[in-house]
This record gives sequence, structure tokens and C-alpha cells, in this order.
Amino acid sequence: MAEKKVRVLIAKPGLDGHDRGAKVVARALRDAGMEVIYTGLRQSPEMIAEAALQEDVDVIGLSILSGAHLVLVPKVIELVRANGQNDVQVFVGGIIPDEDVEALLKAGVSAVYGPGTSTSTIAQDILAKVSVD
Repeated sequence: MAEKKVRVLIAKPGLDGHDRGAKVVARALRDAGMEVIYTGLRQSPEMIAEAALQEDVDVIGLSILSGAHLVLVPKVIELVRANGQNDVQVFVGGIIPDEDVEALLKAGVSAVYGPGTSTSTIAQDILAKVSVD
């Protein structure tokens, strides 16, 4: 029987139009053996939560460079939990000021990654936090 792969949704919430980092992370996670769905640019929290539900993901990775992380990330988490996906892990990467990290963690984010974070670190963290049965 084939082993179930970790399913990851990579999303770019808000109006940020830069997605190179998100694509690099998506490719690295795929290369690490995960199944990756990339939603593309300019996704609303509602669109991300719906995609997470439809794709039955284990992880949501949000890439934010716009500075709207304290508004968008908690909204995504709220909507995902409202859908009953209480075990879905949410990771955030991008330009996140150090003083905002604690608020994101309190909102339910599993980890926050800044520029220069190794993609292998991200993959290892995901695999350590997610169990697929």
C-alpha cells in the first residue's frame, strides 16, 4: 500500500504580486516528497480556506510580503477552523517583523520563516509537525 503524502497548500494572500519565494518553497516541498498545491497570486482568505477544504490539505503555507500578515493570517486560520480543519498546520513566510511573530504564533501559526530560511528547514519542520495516517 502506498504511503500517504503530506498535502501542502501554498498561497499568496492579499495584493502582493511577488511569488518567486512561494514557488521556490513549493518546489522544495515537492522535491521533499510532499504533494503541493499552489493557488497563485492575490488570494483572499476565503479563497484560501475553500481551497484547503477542497484539497483536503494537511498544511497551509502562506507567503506574505505586503505587511498585511496580522490581518490576513488570523482570518485564514479562523476560516479554516470554521471549516472543521482543526489539525491543519499553518506556516507563514515572507517579510515578517520580529515584533509580529509572537502575535502570529498566538493566532495559531505553527512557524514563521523570514528571508534566507533554508527550504530543508521548512520541509523538516512540516514533516515533524504533521502526521499522515
